[in-house]
Amino acid sequence: MNEISDQSKGVVGSEGSSSQQTADADAQNTSFAERYSEVLGKVNETLDQVDWNQMGRISKIVGIFAAVIIIQILIKGILDTINLLPIIPGLLELLGVVVVGQWGWKNLATSEKRTSLIQRIQTLRQEYLG
Repeated sequence: MNEISDQSKGVVGSEGSSSQQTADADAQNTSFAERYSEVLGKVNETLDQVDWNQMGRISKIVGIFAAVIIIQILIKGILDTINLLPIIPGLLELLGVVVVGQWGWKNLATSEKRTSLIQRIQTLRQEYLG
């Protein structure tokens, strides 16, 4: 007999709690809607305060950085492809040695050329570094 009454109490208790859960869910939905509208209001206020002209500048800077990164990736791919060819890397190294040799002969062969080079370097340093 006690078992039956205990079971009926459990059923009655669960019916009461389900109506309470429904009321809590409605309250949560209302509070969620209020919170959502508050958050949207704050986001709109923040967006109204943004200086969109400066954002254009920032987007240009980001675009330039992205373009530089993409160009560097492409150059690396081209150089890696050149390095895969058997004779090209050796020829490029030889070209580098020839260019450095010519520059050295043109600018470092005599003391007059060396002093002229030092003066040009000092002039450039003064001009750009102040």
